[in-house]
Amino acid sequence: MAVTKIWPIKDSLRRVVDYAKNPAKTEYSDLQSVLHYAANGEKTAHGAEKTMYVTGINCSRDRAFQEMYAVQERFGKTGGNVAYHAYQSFKPGEVTPELCHQMGVELAKRMWGEDYQVLVATHFNTGTYHNHLVISSVNMWDGRKFDCSKRAYYELRRLSDELCEEHGLSVIRAPGGRTPRSIYFAEKNGEPTRYNLMRQAIDEASAIARTPRDFDAIMRAKGYIVQLDERRKYFTICSVGSKKPVRMARLGEGYDNKSIMERICLDSSPARFRGNREFWQEQRELRESKPAQIRLGGSLHQVKKVTGLRALYLHYCYLLGYLPRKKPYKPLSPEMREAVRRMDRYSAQAKLAAAHKLDSIPAVEDFIAQTENAMQTVIARRNRLCNRMLAAFRRAWEILKSVSLQAAQLSA
Repeated sequence: MAVTKIWPIKDSLRRVVDYAKNPAKTEYSDLQSVLHYAANGEKTAHGAEKTMYVTGINCSRDRAFQEMYAVQERFGKTGGNVAYHAYQSFKPGEVTPELCHQMGVELAKRMWGEDYQVLVATHFNTGTYHNHLVISSVNMWDGRKFDCSKRAYYELRRLSDELCEEHGLSVIRAPGGRTPRSIYFAEKNGEPTRYNLMRQAIDEASAIARTPRDFDAIMRAKGYIVQLDERRKYFTICSVGSKKPVRMARLGEGYDNKSIMERICLDSSPARFRGNREFWQEQRELRESKPAQIRLGGSLHQVKKVTGLRALYLHYCYLLGYLPRKKPYKPLSPEMREAVRRMDRYSAQAKLAAAHKLDSIPAVEDFIAQTENAMQTVIARRNRLCNRMLAAFRRAWEILKSVSLQAAQLSA
């Protein structure tokens, strides 16, 4: 299975060529070789400490930038989209580095043939084998620029799938919507994202909601607005204050319309009812903790106007914030709550560093070592006390057994 993408490069041709040829992206350590051997079950031997998989098509791999720029300069087309950057990423464990690079070269030849200059480089820096393809935007023979339309992207994907089928690899039959690169890499690194927070809120709400109406109310309390209209093709979700909803189906498997309704309506276990009751009890306590609002009868137009010093006093109280201003209740968005939690964590770390005067990395390392030693001492002491307590319990149990036996003999 391989996924593909292509996007234009406008700022610098040299930057993207240098990135694709970066040796640090294709360096194999002993650990990486062992992991690849265990995952694939195929023995891979690399003769050198650094293995580079870089191939130039219609250009030299070592002088790719100079040759691409020479063609663009000859036709006077050194501006605009100077190149296109594409990648072809494979499922972990399906390809070897050699096969990955071979398929990348073949893909470039089938897609761009003998008309465009392409640099193909194979990387392993993200934990999966993938090819970077840098394509000069100018045709070598007539100077026409490559038309990178949607049709070109679908053709690139079709050719990649065709290569995967020829080599016996899996193919994505029904590709879904793409995830933004920033969110994809954040989730891959385990960082909190808006998609992760949405999934968490949906899981918690669907675990205690008894009806779609309950689900909607719980999600609103969590800072989300959901649209569960079954006449729509997709259910949507968006955080409070956001104007752009997200289709729940984009959150992954188990978040489509059918799955959401099954999770809400079909589970009638006692645990769900208890969770629902606890949630609404918390909401009731929250409402009761707020100041009571009293509605007074009459009209303000009939009230005698406040003037003079008292009016000036009330005006300044209002400006200083002592008098309440009418503001609609607006819960914090999940992203804001996550930012507050992160800020609290950073604040605690800063206070700890200031309290112990940790002003350098060696000082932090020494503090961690001392803390671990102190923890080991406390753990050893706790274990000794637990052993003494267990020994005392055993002695007490033996005494109790002997007393019970004696009482039974006397009664007999």
